[in-house]
Amino acid sequence: MSVKVIDTKEVQALLTAAANLEDKNGDARFKQIVHRLLSDLFKAIDDLDITPDEVWAGINYFNKLGQDGEAALLAAGVGLEKYLDIRMDAADKEAGLNGGTPRTIEGPLYVVGTPVHDGVSKMDINPDPDAGPLVIRGTVVGLDGSPVAGALVECWHANSKGFYSHFDPTGAQSDFNLRGAVKTGADGKYEFRTLMPVGYGCPPHGSTQKLLNVLGRHGNRPAHVHFFVISDKYRKLTTQFNIEGDPLIWDDFAYATREELIPHVIEKTGGTALGLKADAYKEIEFNFTLTPLIQGKDNQIVNRLRASATA
Repeated sequence: MSVKVIDTKEVQALLTAAANLEDKNGDARFKQIVHRLLSDLFKAIDDLDITPDEVWAGINYFNKLGQDGEAALLAAGVGLEKYLDIRMDAADKEAGLNGGTPRTIEGPLYVVGTPVHDGVSKMDINPDPDAGPLVIRGTVVGLDGSPVAGALVECWHANSKGFYSHFDPTGAQSDFNLRGAVKTGADGKYEFRTLMPVGYGCPPHGSTQKLLNVLGRHGNRPAHVHFFVISDKYRKLTTQFNIEGDPLIWDDFAYATREELIPHVIEKTGGTALGLKADAYKEIEFNFTLTPLIQGKDNQIVNRLRASATA
């Protein structure tokens, strides 16, 4: 229809009432956000002439999204998580904070509770005959290049089937397979002994892929490895790197690729002495540069619901 009703007194009063703006009860910030989001939704319905059928199709979609437990996956797939990173990058620039390892999205598959080791962690708990050995090592430093002692480096990635432990639908992995956590020593060094990951795709019959299909988009990611790096004296770093040579590096449905996060993969031998599954292995050196606290505070900590397990 061509008639617009968003600016009528009736609709504006409805929005005010729905968000309970004129009542002192409730959370003022929450009411402000709800009012704005409802206003934008109502305006979109008006401007695009969204039909009742389309509105209810959307509501039914969100019901299914919740049943599938894919809201965080969808947030990555529609660029919402990337947008939050863009805003944080802009805030750093405004504050004059330059340098440091680039941030990128956390994704939905982190698990709280990974056992912490000193310096070195062997991550491959469960056998995976289709994945070759990989060593990831490097140094955690500050902007001045000095090593950061006592930093916690957490790492997690998929197996050769593209599944993450704890979320593996096949049940083939224990909760902390291919998940590691180490504390750096005085030299700031860390090392993970693991297996080469592959990329993954959204569950083919899940809600996220259903939406992507309608958009004409794929739901695949390149092979990658996730990290948290945490230190009391620096801001928390959330990042990941892609495996060099993966054809989807610049076609990641989650928009996580950054030029600085594609390290070189080196072919090496001597893996047997390191306790790896084969003597020939691949190695990736990736150093982390942390950035200082802002007025004594870490503004990079993101509070969100995360899965947890006990070792």
